Amino acid sequence: MRFGVSSILGLLVLAGVTPAAAQSIRTSEPLVLAPYESALVYDGSCSAGKVLKVTGAIRGLRRKKACVAIGEAQASLGAAIQ
Repeated sequence: MRFGVSSILGLLVLAGVTPAAAQSIRTSEPLVLAPYESALVYDGSCSAGKVLKVTGAIRGLRRKKACVAIGEAQASLGAAIQ
């Protein structure tokens, strides 16, 4: 009985966390980005199946930009392009 209640509680917690972990994909890079905040950008600069991940930096440093593979857990390309 104790195992059943804890596993159900665990599933409810995971169900609540999963949608919040998804990130939307933008069509252009944001002008303002807080330090260490990241944004996914689909602007065609990366190869097929990848998007540009832009990470904000502290004053005086440049933003980090890298092409990363996009997965279902990160975002949905069809529904989230802004």
